[in-house]
Amino acid sequence: MPKTFVVLLLALLFMAPAMAERYTGPIIDVHLHAGKAAPGAINPATGKPTTANTDAERQSLTLEHMQRHRIVLGLVSGPMDAMARMRAAAPDRIWAGAMLDDYGHPLPPIADLRQAYASGELHVLGEIGAQYNGLNPSDPWFEPYLALAEELDIPVGIHTGLGPPASPYGCCPKFSVALGNPILLEPMLKRHPKLRVWLMHAGWPYLQETKAILYMYPQVHVDLAVINWIFPREEFHDYLRALVTAGFGDRLMFGSDQMVWPESIPLAIEGIDSAEFLSDAQKRAIFYDNAARFLRVDPQADAAK
Repeated sequence: MPKTFVVLLLALLFMAPAMAERYTGPIIDVHLHAGKAAPGAINPATGKPTTANTDAERQSLTLEHMQRHRIVLGLVSGPMDAMARMRAAAPDRIWAGAMLDDYGHPLPPIADLRQAYASGELHVLGEIGAQYNGLNPSDPWFEPYLALAEELDIPVGIHTGLGPPASPYGCCPKFSVALGNPILLEPMLKRHPKLRVWLMHAGWPYLQETKAILYMYPQVHVDLAVINWIFPREEFHDYLRALVTAGFGDRLMFGSDQMVWPESIPLAIEGIDSAEFLSDAQKRAIFYDNAARFLRVDPQADAAK
């Protein structure tokens, strides 16, 4: 081999940017669900049936994936009884959230929520699936809940973007694509400047509106749940890269949106871990640091888990 070629090859190797290594640190999943299993439900990403065919399997497999992948904290929403069982099974790893679901079940009364937050039964307000119910979160119906969350300093997670295909013809006849636009949240953000809000699903596909809200309201964060495993990888990475390039890498949080497919947790992790344009520090921020800061959790306590 000619000496000049060897010298050139070595020079190129040293000039090449260092590849980010596979992430092995702690993870906070800000978007999980508890509830009934859906036996045989086909995972839209893999085309295979769910690995959880009973309610007990759905819970146990979710907790197993959390343990295996060092998910030290998971924010769970769903029926109150299902969340209570999950908290009982992993009290140091689960925070429960009051949910407005896609089937129109209402949020608990304000007095009940106040008591649940005081007792530690609930930690967050969300997932708020207003879009599935034809509701705008900035309208008066949601105002008492926002006031309570701001008063108690409770984080609020609001569904943005889209939902499952054909939702208006199935579960949710009131579903509206337009109600998933994050720009609709601006009036409530103006009224509640101390409110900690995160946009679930990072507002996809409303990229420009999501960037505008993040730029104007520094208290707002986003989660990358479901878009990190359900869409073609290139589409997700283009969206993720755009948010990072715009300067919002410190406001992005990992979420899996584990529904009835516990196997979606490692798929969601891989969706971010495979983004070669992210540095090790940026991966750590998305998987853990940003959520720890947003949720005000103790990193030292998490390190001990």
